[in-house]
Amino acid sequence: MEKIPELLAPAGSFEKLKTALHFGADAVYLGGKQFSLRAMADNFTASEMKEAVSYAHMRGKKVYVTANIFARDTDFIDLADYFRFLASIGADAALVTDPGVFSLAREVAPDLPLHISTQANVTNARAAAFWQKQGASRVVLARELSLAEIAKIHAFCPELELEAFVHGAMCISYSGRCLLSNYIAGRDSNRGACAQICRWKFSVRPEGGDEPLSAEEDERGTYIFNSKDLNMLPYLSELAGAGVCSFKIEGRMKSAYYLATVVNAYRRAMDGKLDVPSALQELCKVAHREYTAAYAFGRNDETVAYSNSQAAGTREYVADVLESGEGDKPALVQMRGRFRVGDTLEVLSPYENFDSRFVVGRMTDEAGVPVADAKLVMQKLHLFSPFALRAGDILRRVPV
Repeated sequence: MEKIPELLAPAGSFEKLKTALHFGADAVYLGGKQFSLRAMADNFTASEMKEAVSYAHMRGKKVYVTANIFARDTDFIDLADYFRFLASIGADAALVTDPGVFSLAREVAPDLPLHISTQANVTNARAAAFWQKQGASRVVLARELSLAEIAKIHAFCPELELEAFVHGAMCISYSGRCLLSNYIAGRDSNRGACAQICRWKFSVRPEGGDEPLSAEEDERGTYIFNSKDLNMLPYLSELAGAGVCSFKIEGRMKSAYYLATVVNAYRRAMDGKLDVPSALQELCKVAHREYTAAYAFGRNDETVAYSNSQAAGTREYVADVLESGEGDKPALVQMRGRFRVGDTLEVLSPYENFDSRFVVGRMTDEAGVPVADAKLVMQKLHLFSPFALRAGDILRRVPV
């Protein structure tokens, strides 16, 4: 029996790590306060990272830690101790890009598995074989590769683990090697401070002129650097057949709600609990750009989202379930978005109540006072439901 590929999710904070694992991720990748390409995420202190690894391992899950900056000499002052620390807490791997960083990690933490970040731009079999020879156990493939090219790499390096992005934002630059943020905002993407300038709306003006030149896709302007979002959910079996052993979801800066929705959809599709059309509908319930399979089937000139930066999802996130309840025993929920008596709510859950709906008929505050309009930010409420709501479930409002 062929092994089901790993579902790998981002964890920009401890809350998001718990969410990803709760909704079905097999592993998470996260960053510390240093050496990570998502310095603007909450990230993890040393003590939090140690706790995170323990939390995941107790549940049979894995934690990979990013150390994938393009390093300067001054970074090496602390890097050696950092890799020793990762090895001491039992991190399942470190993701690196820089050959110097890789060499140091092998020297000071020889038992720590190393994965090559997508920033290293592995686009061919010989590059993959090179990193395998150096001691890498896995390569995160560049997003520019087709399924056919991935299969060739796997055939050339059959023992090397191949990880590929399956979902989320794509960088306009070649596998993330961005210079635009540094040039315009002075924030270096390659060292963790990306300002995501490629998502901005641009206009072109003549030198010395005030009026923009005509460069509009529509009346809202043109987002000429704004990539569509990757969505490979319909092609997971093809990816696995090409040799990919880990399906990676992008998004350490995304919300826990986004993460729950996407991880849940992929988990259910991978386990055969949700058909592809239904899973694709799930992925449209959160904010996203227009979806694309990018370069999976070869050259693709339609990967830029010209019309807008991001489309709203078809559902509204309104509450987290803190304590389980059913029937006459109300669930304790925390308001995250406004909802009222009479609204139809839908359940996002890893359990059997997934996608169930009910009309809000009765809710009270913690003192038992009836509430008709949940409008107080982060208010805790007792909510009555005709079926079981479980701790960890998420409630979303269905539009009229």
